Amino acid sequence: MIELSLDTSAATIVSVLKDGTVVGHAHNESTRHHAESITELVRETLGQAGLPVEAKDAGIERVLVGTGPAPFTGLRAGLVSARVFALAAGVPVYGASSLDVIARQALDLLPPDTHVYAVSDARRKELYWGHYVAEGADDVRLIGRLEVGTAQSLLNSMRDADGLIISAGELPAHSVDCLALAGKGPIVDGDPAVLSRIVSARLAKGEEDRLGTEPLYLRRPEIHGQPMERM
Repeated sequence: MIELSLDTSAATIVSVLKDGTVVGHAHNESTRHHAESITELVRETLGQAGLPVEAKDAGIERVLVGTGPAPFTGLRAGLVSARVFALAAGVPVYGASSLDVIARQALDLLPPDTHVYAVSDARRKELYWGHYVAEGADDVRLIGRLEVGTAQSLLNSMRDADGLIISAGELPAHSVDCLALAGKGPIVDGDPAVLSRIVSARLAKGEEDRLGTEPLYLRRPEIHGQPMERM
C-alpha cells in the first residue's frame, strides 16, 4: 500500500510510505508558510520514493493527515491540502491527532500499562496536551479530552493521575523550568509510520469515526484572542 502523509501541526512534514515504511520524507521548519511549501514537498517525497511526482499519477491508496491540535492557519493548510490530494487521487483521507502519534510512539518504548501526557507547543507560552494509555499494540486511548493551557495547568492535571511527559523533540523553552520535576518519557519524532499504524488499527476495529479530518484548534484563531470551547 502506498500512503501519502501530511502534518502541519508545527513544521510542514510530508512523507510517502510503502507498506507502512517511510520511503520518502521532506519537511519545512517554518511555522508560518505551510501552504506555500506543501505541493513542492509532496513532489519531492514522491520523487524520493521513485513514484511519479504528481499525486494523481503516483498510485497513492490513501492519504493520512495530522489533525492537530495546532494554531489555525498552518493546520488548516495541511488539512485542506490532504483533502485535495485525496480527491485528485480518488482515495480516502484519514486523520488522527498529532498527539495520538506522539503518545503511541512513546508507548512503543515503555511498559504497556504506562500513562503518558503527550505535549506540544501551543505558543503564547502555553502547551497542548492529552493524557493517554495504550489501546492494543498499535493504538492509544485518550483519557478525558485534549487541553490547552500553561505548563502549571498541566502539572495541576497530573496530580490526579501520574504519568510521563512525552514530546516530539525537546520541550518548548517556556515550559522547561516548570516541568523540570515532572516524570519524563522518551523524546520521539512524530513518525508517520506510527500514524499509519493508528489508522490501520482503527479501520480494523471498524472505528472510522475516529479518523475524521476536522481540525483540533482547541482555541479560536489568534485574531479573536479568546479560547474556544475545549474539544
